Amino acid sequence: MEMTVGQVAARSNVKVSALHFYEQKGLIQSWRNAGNQRRYDRSVLRRIAVIKTAQQLGMSLEEIGEALSHLPLDHAPTQKEWQAMANLWRHQLDERIIKLQKLRDSLGDCIGCGCLSLNRCQLRNPDDTLADEGHGAVLLEHPR
Repeated sequence: MEMTVGQVAARSNVKVSALHFYEQKGLIQSWRNAGNQRRYDRSVLRRIAVIKTAQQLGMSLEEIGEALSHLPLDHAPTQKEWQAMANLWRHQLDERIIKLQKLRDSLGDCIGCGCLSLNRCQLRNPDDTLADEGHGAVLLEHPR
């Protein structure tokens, strides 16, 4: 069943401009009818649901695009195809979880430091690599 861009936007709770953006990035696909209006296959709703869920998990559009590139654009993926995509993300999410846990556990050492250049800061200055750039707030982006 084909859907208009307005129908897809309403069903997916995504703005039309976002649909156009996703299409521009190759995440979803449409075609033009005889009246030159965009039409989408109903299966696009599943792809959009995956995109939105992945974004909520902190995945970048590049990561999402890489995973979706293995799935068909013109029909709903099979369970096996979805599982392959999920396996790709599992490893990335596991790595992200480990980094977030380290951040959470080290955050207390950093708060109050201000300059983020203390030699003990494991978040932004592991092994005191910023010492070569000078003393004080070397990470501040606002030049004087």
